[in-house]
Amino acid sequence: MVQFTLPRNSKIITGKTWPKPEGAGTVRKFKIYRWNPDDGKNPQVDTYFVDMDDCGPMVLDALIYIKNKIDPTLTFRRSCREGICGSCAMNIDGINTLACIYGMDEIKGDVKIYPLPHMSVVKDLIPDMTHFYAQHESIMPWLETKTSAPEDEWRQSIEDREKLDGLYECVMCACCSTSCPSYWWNGDRYLGPAALLHAYRWIVDSRDEATGERLDDLEDPFKLYRCHTIMNCAKTCPKGLNPAKAIASIKKMMVERQL
Repeated sequence: MVQFTLPRNSKIITGKTWPKPEGAGTVRKFKIYRWNPDDGKNPQVDTYFVDMDDCGPMVLDALIYIKNKIDPTLTFRRSCREGICGSCAMNIDGINTLACIYGMDEIKGDVKIYPLPHMSVVKDLIPDMTHFYAQHESIMPWLETKTSAPEDEWRQSIEDREKLDGLYECVMCACCSTSCPSYWWNGDRYLGPAALLHAYRWIVDSRDEATGERLDDLEDPFKLYRCHTIMNCAKTCPKGLNPAKAIASIKKMMVERQL
């Protein structure tokens, strides 16, 4: 039987357990991943207790409570608190989601929080998104035109506008890409569900005039075709989108233009 030994500094150890808040009526236990690149220590899981009578209903509310009232060193990203910026993406109770719209009432037992999987960690719950954003930039996420710009605006029919529904709502949180096994193993060359969903959003836009160039750029064994329709992306998307369907649509367009 094959045995694997992880590098010493990659093994997660048991961290600090903080005291329960005094006089709290309803208390919830949180187990949170911690790692500081500056202290040379292994990552650890710290345990916190949150007074639910003094905290909002969402997981992000609990994280803010912990940072403000228990441990100011806890590090995470957050901004809009309404599920439209994608900043607070993390793995909560084994699911990649947005902390600001994930209710604690949806979790049974202890609340376990980790950074997005298969990404380098900057600190605590903050993943390094540099490569992810570079992939997004590579698909040219803007309107590409050859004709002269109109005096007022680029017009679009209601029917053509409806083709963008289920695509433009993506907030680039990376929940889908970091839940995809193909992206885990080939993330250096496979663009992943999020970037490909955005690619399709511009390919299908009736105002864009670079469809051929966009498809040519994706005609690659890895960029597009590493998708094996596992469907983790559609299952985990906190916005209810279906990147796998968008990827399948691009593959269909690839075939149709060869006929």
